[in-house]
Amino acid sequence: MNGLVPAGGTPLLIGGTLIPGGSGVFPTVDPATEEVLGYAADASPADMDAAIAAARTAFDETDWSRDPALRARCLRQLREVMTAHLEPLRELTVAEVGAPVMLTSGPQLEGPIADLSFAADLAESYEWETDLGTRDLMGVASRRVIRREAVGVVGAITPWNFPHQINLAKIGPALAAGNTVVLKPAPDTPWCAAVLGPLIAEHTDFPPGVLNIVTSSDHALGAQLVTDPRVDMITFTGSTRTGRSVMEGAAATLKRTFLELGGKSAAIVLDDADIAAAASYTAFTVAVHAGQGCALTTRLLVPRESYDLAVAAAASAMAGLAADDPRKPGTVCGPVVSAQQRARVERYVELAKAEGGRVETGGGRPAGQDRGYFVEPTVISGLDNSATVAREEIFGPVLVVLAHDGDTDAIRQANDSPYGLSGSVWGTDPDRVKAVVEGVRTGTMSVNGGLWYHADAPFGGYKQSGIGREMGVAGFEEYLETKVIATPA
Repeated sequence: MNGLVPAGGTPLLIGGTLIPGGSGVFPTVDPATEEVLGYAADASPADMDAAIAAARTAFDETDWSRDPALRARCLRQLREVMTAHLEPLRELTVAEVGAPVMLTSGPQLEGPIADLSFAADLAESYEWETDLGTRDLMGVASRRVIRREAVGVVGAITPWNFPHQINLAKIGPALAAGNTVVLKPAPDTPWCAAVLGPLIAEHTDFPPGVLNIVTSSDHALGAQLVTDPRVDMITFTGSTRTGRSVMEGAAATLKRTFLELGGKSAAIVLDDADIAAAASYTAFTVAVHAGQGCALTTRLLVPRESYDLAVAAAASAMAGLAADDPRKPGTVCGPVVSAQQRARVERYVELAKAEGGRVETGGGRPAGQDRGYFVEPTVISGLDNSATVAREEIFGPVLVVLAHDGDTDAIRQANDSPYGLSGSVWGTDPDRVKAVVEGVRTGTMSVNGGLWYHADAPFGGYKQSGIGREMGVAGFEEYLETKVIATPA
């Protein structure tokens, strides 16, 4: 496709060596055209075994975990080489992910690359030891120190919706903390991870085995990574259903798990807000990248007396955001990633209608687009919070508008969900807004359009939206163990 992808397909990176997949190759498809872009190495179980062994050896037998200066240098080299190849990476990302090109200047590419600096800086600036001072116990005076150390071998399993952001948000902090990593990306977007292999092997000082990249069409290789006793930790982003399977698989060896899972977040509009503006903004965000974001506020909770106004504003905003070619600079809503994902979104729209909902705009495939996995931005009204589309994550450009009967009821409905990943509130009274922020059980909250996303902000959820935090110092510390050392005073 471009200079980053060899004609025969991208290789695996195992033990510092670029190798073909033991199971051959598998295709990666452009979701905007349904055309095969090319091929990626299809790893076998033996390849995954070799990757785990390489990561184990690199952790146990090298100074990687004890050399923060080397770790910082390698991460900065990775940032620099990715920056040097920015335009080929941009082209690849739009083609493989179906991401609108406008997003590649932010969280789809440039943002995650820049955020490697945060991880590199932490490797050098983090206080690895804390002195607890001296304490007498049974006549023995001892000086105690808390030391933070790397967990060990980390298995990173990542999804397809924001592959660069999630891949780098995992491997950056994990490596900065001194761990070694086996990265298993989603089979829908293998190239976004695989192209890092040659860049790392040829342009950085990463020791062999410190970072291994294993692409595969077989989801069972992720399970192999989860259950292998040589792996000390699993960091996983994906659906709540798969997250439960990860926990079950990791339980046999009691390995640490970080889980960033699903969401069905609520945007709460108070009666003193600009109802139409809040509804329009929320609709816009749900259409971005065809709604394929776990933290999007896909439930819009508005005052009952302003329900019709909010529905009309949301529908108008959605109707102006046609699902279109992600290569066009003005496109906000590109395709969903696959035919399977499009069918999933369409099933939810039909289910909403069967439960009594009204499709105010969208609800189908765009007219005149015979190729590509496009779904029209969609607004659904006429349902309450018990409806399936108000409770289950759709992962498509679908917004459901719900009515609330005041602030307390809005908080109740927002919390009446198995998820607790994100949310927002719109209002002008600071005390009422504060009460909503404090009342909603969720990991992040936006107030009047404020944006919380950045490398220094920990991200994660309550309830079935996951365990732990990614990014920020809290995300870095997910990859550390705590050791207390006592010596005679």
